[in-house]
Amino acid sequence: MALERLRASLAGSPVVRFGDYDYFVHPITDGIPLGDPKVLEEVSDALARLGDWSRCDKIVTAESMGFPLAAVLSIKTGKPYVFIRKRKYGLPGEVSLSQLTGYSKTDMFINFVRPGDRLVFVDDVVSTGGTLYAIVKALRAMRAEVVDVLIVFEKTREKARMEKDLGLTIKTLLKVEVRDGKLVERP
Repeated sequence: MALERLRASLAGSPVVRFGDYDYFVHPITDGIPLGDPKVLEEVSDALARLGDWSRCDKIVTAESMGFPLAAVLSIKTGKPYVFIRKRKYGLPGEVSLSQLTGYSKTDMFINFVRPGDRLVFVDDVVSTGGTLYAIVKALRAMRAEVVDVLIVFEKTREKARMEKDLGLTIKTLLKVEVRDGKLVERP
C-alpha cells in the first residue's frame, strides 16, 4: 500500500491548538485545505482493499468527515451507508450517544441500524478513541455487529489498548503525529 499522494499531502497540513490538543487540518479530516480527488481516490481504494466486505451489510460513519469516505466506499463496494449525525431527527428507532474527543463533547444520533446488522465502521482519524468507543458501544447496545473498523489516520499510540478494550482490530492506513508543530508520518 504505497499511499504516495496521501503521504505527500501531509506536508501542507496546518496544525492548530485546542487547549492541550494538537489538531491537524487536512482535506481528508476537515475538507480544508482544498481536497484533491486523486488523494481521496487513493485513500478510498486502499480502504476498499482493507475492508472485510463479505461480512458487511452497511457502512457506518460519524459526522462529518467520514461522509466522503463512506459515500465513495459505498460506490466501490455496493454496500449502503449510514451517517451517524449530530442532529436529532426523532425517527423511529433513533438511538442517541455522547461522544467525547480530545477537543469536544457532542451528542450523536444513530438511525437505520437494526439488530443483527453487520457493520463496517469507517472514519478519518483515530486519536483519543472517544468517537470510536462511543459508537461501538452504542451499536453493540443496539445488537448490531461491528465486523471491521477502517481508519485513514492513526494519531494514537494507544491502538493496541483500544483494540483490546473493544475486541476489534482497528485497520489504519497511515500512522501520524504532530512533531515540532508539523504533521509527520511515524513508524
